[in-house]
Amino acid sequence: MKSPLKHAFELLFVPLAAAVIFVEQVLIRMLNRITAALARWAPVAAIEAWLVKQPPWVALVAFVMPSILILPIKLSALFFAAHHQFVLAIAAVVIGKMLATAIVARLYVILRPTLRTIGWFARLDTWFFFWRDKAYAFVRALPAWQKTKAAVDRTRLWLAELVSGLFAR
Repeated sequence: MKSPLKHAFELLFVPLAAAVIFVEQVLIRMLNRITAALARWAPVAAIEAWLVKQPPWVALVAFVMPSILILPIKLSALFFAAHHQFVLAIAAVVIGKMLATAIVARLYVILRPTLRTIGWFARLDTWFFFWRDKAYAFVRALPAWQKTKAAVDRTRLWLAELVSGLFAR
């Protein structure tokens, strides 16, 4: 029998962990596909090819730059909020974060080999993925996660059968 504290922790932790895993597994992969498609456009491909040939410090500056470039969008969100335009403020933050995440994710994909030649970056990168994988394993081992995943899988299968049945006629 689980203690009430452990049960409460699971009820609070699993949805938060699910949201984080969802963002990483679904949204970032989706953004990676979109940016990879965009990278087939000649000007973007040329910029990426140029970046890959640069020394590690240029790769690091390029990797950090989207976080700096997103600052005007964050300031616009503050402006909207100050003028009681909360929907616009939230939209600015969401759009800005998605753009920055997409760009940083793409830069990470193409610049990771170069960035890993920087000692502290390689250590940080290894440390991050080690702990991320441990956290994922912990969450995936929780009974609440397993029950939720089973329910989602059943729903996904049901929807797939429903859609295929509609188009089979």
